[in-house]
Amino acid sequence: MLNNKLVLIRGGGDLASGVALRLHHAGFKVVIAELPQPLAVRRAVSFAEAVYRGEHKVEDVPARLVKREQVQATMEAGAIPVLIDPEANILHSINFFAVVDGRLLKRNPVPLPVDVPLLIGLGPGFRAGENCHALVETRRSHTLGRVYWTGGSQPDTGQPEGDPRRVLRAPSDGIVRSYAKIGDHLEEGNIVCEIKTSSTHPSSLVTSPLKGVLRGLIHDGLKVTEGLKIGDVDPRDDASACFLVSDKALAIGGGVLEAIMMLIKQHPLKGL
Repeated sequence: MLNNKLVLIRGGGDLASGVALRLHHAGFKVVIAELPQPLAVRRAVSFAEAVYRGEHKVEDVPARLVKREQVQATMEAGAIPVLIDPEANILHSINFFAVVDGRLLKRNPVPLPVDVPLLIGLGPGFRAGENCHALVETRRSHTLGRVYWTGGSQPDTGQPEGDPRRVLRAPSDGIVRSYAKIGDHLEEGNIVCEIKTSSTHPSSLVTSPLKGVLRGLIHDGLKVTEGLKIGDVDPRDDASACFLVSDKALAIGGGVLEAIMMLIKQHPLKGL
């Protein structure tokens, strides 16, 4: 018998945050486990931003960076606790009935440190019935957001969805120094940021490849490697959309909610 409504989400990027938002609105208690330096690009709609700011709100839901002993009080206050816990060690001290792996590693994950009633994997790298209980499709198509209890997802193409020019990548290893802010309008050729390599080498400039709005940009001051995705320019040029969880994230969140409710149907939660 399941006796709580606690869900751990590994990763706090934009897709994982869409999942967290849907579960929070549905009445589940959500905890997010993140890296010490998250690499989220759509930071305005990523709970991972709380790691840098201490607090961050995605739409109408606040999140706070906390320590293990502050988790319960944070949830009682109506906020989502965010922990720096890349290994999910919190599973040793708190019983979660479901874990959602939203890190989008796109490779076979390391097994969890403890068994949980329901492990939901998002996208490539997971195979339902093998390294997770349920899989939610993350690729845009007629299968986006669908739940699978056997088999894998659509393969990773390695290509961004839509116009590939919209994705900004680091031209070299170095430190990011931003010039533009998320939500800014950009013309083709406008400087978005620079990658500082060293004091003896010139910086590499990253410019907008098209006209649009800066939908996402990696956190200022982070060390990046050549080829890493660091930004996203949206040619639809709607600044308001930069601060709303995407339809894709909400669809994936709906799939996660479906998988959880199917487990609850089999093992009802006390109080539900």
